[in-house]
Amino acid sequence: MTTRSCPCGLPKAYDDCCGRYHSAAAAAPTAEALMRSRYSAFVKGDAAYLLRTWHPRTRPARLDLDAGTRWTGLEILATSDGSAFHATGTVTFRASFRGGSLHERSRFERVDGAWVYVDGEFLD
Repeated sequence: MTTRSCPCGLPKAYDDCCGRYHSAAAAAPTAEALMRSRYSAFVKGDAAYLLRTWHPRTRPARLDLDAGTRWTGLEILATSDGSAFHATGTVTFRASFRGGSLHERSRFERVDGAWVYVDGEFLD
């Protein structure tokens, strides 16, 4: 990954990929795109974006990111629904960081037409 490439793993520049969602120039069109942009927000330390894209029902009052965590890659393992034609969707992924990885199945819903993260189930 170059310094200009997007942390989410797609072969695009950050500004043309997740950066446009982070800056609110566009909204993520699918649950997977939102998942990728949220991973990129963790990499970039963008807690405001993470809170903005969290379902109001499950969103914490604040989010303190660990500045010491070094995210090293994202692998999308499966998706279910989550397209422009759905109201809900799931994305199963593995996010790697220096020293380990996080394996999760995340749930997403549309709120006022925009995809938001609801919650996740950690997997082995």
